[in-house]
Parts: sequence; C-alpha cells; structure tokens
Amino acid sequence: MIVNDLIEALTISDTARIKGMRDAIAAHPDPWQIHLSLFPAVQRVLNPPFINPHLPKMYGVCRDFIPYLSKRGIASLIYLELMEYARRPKLETLPPPPRPDRPVAFEEIEKSIAQNDRDGTARLLDAFLVHQGPGELMRRLLLLGSGYLEKSLGHSISCTAFILLELLHRDATEAWPALVLLADYFCKGGFHTTPELIRYSPTSPSHDLLFRSVTGSGFVDIHHTITLYAIERSRSFSSDQEHGHLIAAWAAWLGTKPSRPRSFPRDKTQAAAIDTTIAEYGDFTHSFLQLDADRMLAQIGGMIDESDARTRLCSFLIQSVCDLYDGNYNPHYLTGLGALMWVLNTHHQEVGLVQNALYQYLDFYFSAMRSKR
Repeated sequence: MIVNDLIEALTISDTARIKGMRDAIAAHPDPWQIHLSLFPAVQRVLNPPFINPHLPKMYGVCRDFIPYLSKRGIASLIYLELMEYARRPKLETLPPPPRPDRPVAFEEIEKSIAQNDRDGTARLLDAFLVHQGPGELMRRLLLLGSGYLEKSLGHSISCTAFILLELLHRDATEAWPALVLLADYFCKGGFHTTPELIRYSPTSPSHDLLFRSVTGSGFVDIHHTITLYAIERSRSFSSDQEHGHLIAAWAAWLGTKPSRPRSFPRDKTQAAAIDTTIAEYGDFTHSFLQLDADRMLAQIGGMIDESDARTRLCSFLIQSVCDLYDGNYNPHYLTGLGALMWVLNTHHQEVGLVQNALYQYLDFYFSAMRSKR
C-alpha cells in the first residue's frame, strides 16, 4: 500500500524510494490523505544543528495551503514534504505511557523542564492534555514560550502553535509523538518559566507594528512575520489580556526595528494590465523563475485587493514554490509563505503593507534560490 511504503521510506530516510514513488503520489485519488497519515512520523523529524522543530511546524502550516491547490498541486506539495522529512534525522521513539489517572498542574511541567527530564515532561504533558484538553495546553505553552522569543528567534511560539493546532484535528490518543517532540524541544531550549503578563491593552498589533514586522527580508525579519502569523492563528486559545501579552512580547522582540514602507507604481491602467497578464499560471511562473522580487512585485501589485485575483495569487505562489523544488529546501520557504498568505488575506485592504510582505518573502526566497545557481 503506497501510504505505508511512503511512511516507511520517510522513517528510514530513503529519499530514493520516495523519488521512485512520485508518479504514484500524483496518481493517488486523494493525496491529502497521504499528508494526514504522516502525522506520527513527522513529529519525530529533527533539523540539526537547530533545536527548533521546523519540519513539524511546516507540516501544520501546509494545511493552510490546501484551499488554493488543485489535486496536482497537492501532490506536488506532498512530494516536497516527504522528501524534506525523509532527508533529515529522526527523534528516537518513546513508547506511550499508560493513560494518566490524575490531573497535573502546569507548574509540574515547568519543574520537569527545568530538570531537563524529557521523558517525564512528555508524560506530564500527556496527562495535562487528557485532563485539560488541547486548548488549555495550547494556552499555557504559548504563554510559557512567550518568555523566550529572542532566545528562540520566535520558534518557542511559532513551532509550538502549529504543532498544537494539528492536535485539534486528532484524538488525544494520537497526540503522543507531538508531546514527546515538544518535551524534547522545551527541555533543549530550557523554556521552563512562564513570564508575568505584560500589560498591553490592544488585542491586535498596531499598523506601525505590522509594518515593522514586514520590513526587511533577512533571516530574522521573516521570523518576525512567521511568529505573528502563529500568534494570530492561535488567537482563540488566549484571553484578550493573554493575547495582548503575546503581542507585547513579540513587539518587545522587534525592539527598535524601523518601519520602511516600500513604494511601487500601481495606477489603475497598470493594475488592469497586470490582472490580464497574470491570469494564467504559465505566465506567472515565467516571471517567478526570474527570481527578481522587484520585477515580480511590479507585475502582481494589482492582484492584492480583488478577491478572485488574490486567490489566484495565493495559488500561483504555492504552486511555484512547489514546482521549483530542487530536493533541498529550507522549511522557512513554506512557513514564510504561510505567513505571507496570512498577511495577504487578512490585510489586503492595506496595499502598501501587503507589498512590503510580498517583498519580504520573495526577496528572502529568491535570494536563497539564486545562491544555488
């Protein structure tokens, strides 16, 4: 059975075998079901020398891409995922414990992390999940992670949020591999003390903070936007005060980073021409292959504030990133794309802001791809 064969290949890091099954992935009647079946195996994927669980986070972000992809596009995404998971080392398996018979206080989890007891922390997380539910576990771990944004480059929130968001789609009995991964990560990072809540009245980032986040296209800059994306995607699990604290902690990490709105020509005549030019994927990908952020932006600026064009833009961006896959991707190419799509879909009325976000991602991605040539 193809799904079992793919999971086995992923687990033993057999990329050649996955390459040989690429046509079978494309021919599968529902490639998304392949993705869903990978969940336990993906929670073991590491990305040394970094301690952050980049790949399990990428797995969660991929869910946001599906509404924009055809069956062929989903198959391309699944192939990319499989290759990236397979080529990396894996966390050793830890047998699941018996179902917990008592609730645990979150302070017990913090103490276990401080003692660097990964296995004990995983068991306590499991007990907390069973008795308190995934939403409460999300709330507490995000607050805990908020004290370590600078130390972790935002991953203490962004990885945590997307790993736990996936648990909402699964029964508690399926959660164990993700809990082991989170225990491993928090122990390695030493994330063991929940900070005092910062007093912050707004429950969403200000216009200035958003612009500061999408300013710059370096490695740290793109993490600013990915982290905000994670905070906002997990918004419903925090009270207003707690969400304000997460925003304030994120803003403190931004520090004095300046806001530099970019300016791109965009009159109505150009916008109309742009929509006609980028109506087809072939035209879009021809421009995308030039790996020139300024040129690309000049051609897609008219696709921001109209719903159908915006949907088409999201589809074309995801498909292009998948089609340019070269067998060795940085997971931020996908997590950064997810953050860009969040900005595009939630702030499309602010064209200048979205242009900055587009440039941030495209220049980050294109610069990396040019370096491989």
